[in-house]
Amino acid sequence: MHWRISLFLVVLLGLSAPMAAADATPDPVNKPKGEVAILVDPVRNELIVLINQKPYKKYPIALGKPQTPTPVGELHVINKYKNWGRGFGTRWIGLNVPWGTYGIHGTNRPHSIGKDVSHGCIRMLNRHVEEIYELVDVGTKVMIRGHVLGEPQLSPRRLAKGDSGGDVQLVQYRLKSAGYFHGECNGRFGNLTEQALKAYERANQLPVDGVLSIHDYISLGLVE
Repeated sequence: MHWRISLFLVVLLGLSAPMAAADATPDPVNKPKGEVAILVDPVRNELIVLINQKPYKKYPIALGKPQTPTPVGELHVINKYKNWGRGFGTRWIGLNVPWGTYGIHGTNRPHSIGKDVSHGCIRMLNRHVEEIYELVDVGTKVMIRGHVLGEPQLSPRRLAKGDSGGDVQLVQYRLKSAGYFHGECNGRFGNLTEQALKAYERANQLPVDGVLSIHDYISLGLVE
């Protein structure tokens, strides 16, 4: 059964201008002038480089699995490394996600590009991430389209102790506003979140298991 997620949570960022193909390698000496930003489109599995808010280049990418989704919203680059570690390809571009270590990086699994298979990071072909590595700086804006609860046509994921993500943070805010959660809304499902959810479930005649299921989402007003 499909559930319709409340529309006020959707992050919308529209673009329609033409852009260059990713195969054209930018000349580092003639680096384009202007403000650089990154836009990630999960529907098309594309990363788009913007120069002065206009599309400059686009690249195919791999994104997170439904169980380990890529964060959505407006983020920023916080660090950059070459050959950061095994499995991250030739470049790493870190993002300021409060509940974990996420970034844009290369891959030793080029066949995964175009699919939703990662643990939440944005994967690129090594030659492509090497290009954008030269274009972005610490502080560069990274906008990731999408819905914090996942694709609208699918049911939101079940959440339990040990999970993390924007959906966990959203639930924490809801439980806090209802007076049940008194910790930090950090997107990490720990003991305090579990205890708060159980208290909410008990008070609202829901199954008391500390696991966020569809009946909890409905009761919290997050899906209709």
